[in-house]
Amino acid sequence: MTGFDCRNGMLCAEDVPLTRIAEEYGTPCYVYSRAAIESAYAEYSQALAGRDALVCYAVKANANLAILNLFARLGAGFDVLSGGELARVIAAGGDPSKVIFSGVGKSEAELAQALAAGVHCLNVESPAELDRLSAVAGRIGRRAPVSLRVNPDVDPKTHPYISTGLRSNKFGVAYEDALPLYRRARTLPNLDIVGIACHIGSQLLDPAPAAEAATKVAALADALAAEGIVLRHIDLGGGKGIRYRDEAVPDTAAYLAPLLAALAGRRETLVFEPGRSLVGNAGVLLTRVEYLKHGEEKNFAVVDAAMNDLLRPALYDAWHDIRPASPSTGVEAVYDVVGPVCESGDFLARARRLAISQGDLLAVMSAGAYGMVMSSNYNSRPRAAEVVVDGARMHLARPREDVAQLFASERIPE
Repeated sequence: MTGFDCRNGMLCAEDVPLTRIAEEYGTPCYVYSRAAIESAYAEYSQALAGRDALVCYAVKANANLAILNLFARLGAGFDVLSGGELARVIAAGGDPSKVIFSGVGKSEAELAQALAAGVHCLNVESPAELDRLSAVAGRIGRRAPVSLRVNPDVDPKTHPYISTGLRSNKFGVAYEDALPLYRRARTLPNLDIVGIACHIGSQLLDPAPAAEAATKVAALADALAAEGIVLRHIDLGGGKGIRYRDEAVPDTAAYLAPLLAALAGRRETLVFEPGRSLVGNAGVLLTRVEYLKHGEEKNFAVVDAAMNDLLRPALYDAWHDIRPASPSTGVEAVYDVVGPVCESGDFLARARRLAISQGDLLAVMSAGAYGMVMSSNYNSRPRAAEVVVDGARMHLARPREDVAQLFASERIPE
């Protein structure tokens, strides 16, 4: 279920016209569909039925407390990458015992925070972090549940900025170094070795690379077991892609099937960390046309959302579909859809054929993942509002910032 459909010419979030949301909360505004999120999560639950598995939502995709609370009530675990994300999960009612704490640069304070909270596991990504974690655990009198994030050197065939499993990436421990490092971890005090993890990248459309990584990780788990290091879980990360434009995206069951086949008959709990595939197509960014500029070489639709609201097009040259929220009297033309920010890279879409007029409301589709979480206050622009729709009901999940909030904590020296 996408959660966004056209009814009588009006684009709706579930049962609510997007024009009504914009009238109530203004623009720019992120809108999320509860039903679409629940439907995407159910696909994972159904595909993993009968398996000992834990689905940990990747908080980095969308960290709004309302979204996190929804996943907590669905029974999900969480994949976090900072102390701030862990605090958000707990504030939203998430169970810390279902939290996987990942990341290459965990501070001592974050390690202590994770141990005090009682997280399920910390994914260690370097020998230095292993030493630091043992020392922190000893200092606060805790045992640290540990897995190593192993870099299987598998090409995920995705955008280079979101590829994380190659030898040249900053993430994880090299595959050939993993076994010696597990042996070392066994000798360190205050550590409990509980699992092994990998994550090869994001926006994956072909499950073959992930299945190859799963096979390599399973072989390493067997080698560890032969030395008496018996793991409780195998964490295969996330990365399943979504349809932004015309991508051929397998459904969740088809994507997971070769991964599950590679791990058939194993005793370990299987952990998956989806993010984008749970929330990406469950959200849109609403924006209003401020001006239409017609030129000899290009036409520009200047809207009130910008790269500070949705960074993906400027960062990745990413495609997001742009749809009018209601019928327009505008004459069709080809536009670059751009924002007010003072950067030539401030665009949401290029060369789009649209029939629009000044004042029209547009929906930037597939904006539920890596949208608001990557937003900023560049040019002193307040961040957008966030709204969750549940059937015919609207819930303001985050009010729009005002300008005074942007500098309320700043101090002018005497």
